[in-house]
Amino acid sequence: MAATPLESPFRGAPAAHLDAVAAEVEGLRDELAALSQQIHAYAETAFEERRSAAAIVALLRAHGVDAELGAGGVDTAIRAETGGEQGGRTIGILGEYDALPGIGHACGHNVIAAGGVGAFLALVELGRGGLDLPGRVVFYGTPAEEGHTGKEVMARAGAFAELDAAIMLHGYGYDCADQVWLGRRLLDVTFTGVPAHASAQPFMGRNALDAASLMYQGIGLLRQQMPPVDRIHAVIAEGGTRPSIITERSRLELYLRSAHPRTLRDLSARVAEIARGAALMTGTQVRLEWDRHPASLPVRTNQPLAARWSGHQRRRGRTPLPGGVLDPSIAASTDFGNISYRIPGIHPLLKIAGPDVALHTREFAEAAASPAAVQGVLDGAYGLAGTALDYLSDDALAEAVHDEFAAAGGAVDVAGYFG
Repeated sequence: MAATPLESPFRGAPAAHLDAVAAEVEGLRDELAALSQQIHAYAETAFEERRSAAAIVALLRAHGVDAELGAGGVDTAIRAETGGEQGGRTIGILGEYDALPGIGHACGHNVIAAGGVGAFLALVELGRGGLDLPGRVVFYGTPAEEGHTGKEVMARAGAFAELDAAIMLHGYGYDCADQVWLGRRLLDVTFTGVPAHASAQPFMGRNALDAASLMYQGIGLLRQQMPPVDRIHAVIAEGGTRPSIITERSRLELYLRSAHPRTLRDLSARVAEIARGAALMTGTQVRLEWDRHPASLPVRTNQPLAARWSGHQRRRGRTPLPGGVLDPSIAASTDFGNISYRIPGIHPLLKIAGPDVALHTREFAEAAASPAAVQGVLDGAYGLAGTALDYLSDDALAEAVHDEFAAAGGAVDVAGYFG
């Protein structure tokens, strides 16, 4: 991982334009705070974010923006744009607004949404104030990140193809410009055996629960040979019906995560071998079903963009940590990774809670409705708007952004990566 520079060597947008962005964000304070609280209260889960999406669209339309609901073939997705200079670059500002079942906005997606909307509206109002944006800014509301891959669903329907770069933020217990985000695959494994009376004729059966147990143990043994930040989570979702019947069918549900696309592919192959080995040892049949929701790749952070974000956050009194400072084992997954392997992107972290408050907890859900979260919305909106304006205004910065993206391997066939 290349370290995020402490200072950007690029001039970015003119200082007067950035001052104007700050003023526009401050003018939106009450509306953005209300939007964040609305979405927090709705706490709608993946693909069910109807009221949250409607609240975003209503705010955009109140500012005279023609917002489209149902973008990318997803009912609760949103698209809106501003600017439009011919031949200019196009940058996307992305927002999420789905919650977790049972514990609400325990990942703070209400802050992501309000921050993204705030950044976009600040640039809209800047344009109306007389500044012709040197390019286009597109806001995408992206549903269903939790447990799903909503952005990949949208991408396969053509969303984001118009973008040259994409940016978004995420609430956290630290300010961090670049943290490890793992790629993730889903795997369902079904073993089919032969039922028999467990007492009278057990020797006539083939036990599918034994196969599931062997696979679970095999995964545990594999962990010694896995890279430190690889992750496998598994449950035995089906394990039989009665103790007196040799189990005919068992099923495991697994998540596989890794820090690089290639290592995630390698890990997938190892786990598939374990499943087939368990079937061989028990005389059962096995069926592997990959990615009932599309896989997500790790986030590839674009360092020239991350450096501009860091500078804007320092202006707000924050000190974002560069990559490699936080323990890389503190790592989750996001479908923004799939966007970052199509075009240059950043997904920085924004402190809205104490460092001891973990994501996906009720405590983090409380933090996402706190005054610190409102400040995070405003600081994040300024950071995203400033970074977008930098990218559109500074040709040298944009060239560096795309040079680094090319040097990192360029665009990847995300949909076809795992075959």
